[in-house]
Amino acid sequence: MEATREARTARLLCVTHAAEETRALGRRLGALLRPGDVVLLYGELGAGKTCLAQGVGEALDAPEPVNSPSFILLNEYAGRLVLYHADLYRIADPGEAFDLGLGTYTTDGVLVVEWPERAEAALPAGHLALRLEHAGGDVRRVLGWATDARHERLLEALARAG
Repeated sequence: MEATREARTARLLCVTHAAEETRALGRRLGALLRPGDVVLLYGELGAGKTCLAQGVGEALDAPEPVNSPSFILLNEYAGRLVLYHADLYRIADPGEAFDLGLGTYTTDGVLVVEWPERAEAALPAGHLALRLEHAGGDVRRVLGWATDARHERLLEALARAG
């Protein structure tokens, strides 16, 4: 799996101690995002992926809170930038992700994808990846890696931001 190979070169960005700290990390990330950026969020159920996506939405002035819908794979939030939020948890066949055309959503906004491992071949090759890991209680470790120079600069800026 591609993500596993990349994760070996991941570096620890931060440790959060509560959901609000994870949302704050998302706000810091959202403040740095530009049209064309792609962020993939890895982690087990309850790891904080949606909290982080909510923070991104807040930073982008989304008109409503970002949530992980039960049966909708992609939501669009029009704010300072358009946020396309995909949650691929319910993908049964990776071909469904190809049908979504996820690579086309980066021209006028940013794409944030939860559960990207369900359909990695359908995702843009250039991206920032964040893995959220349970570290006991409400503590989460957040590791990051990038697949291209654009997203490496984004990762560096996020690391500097706190």
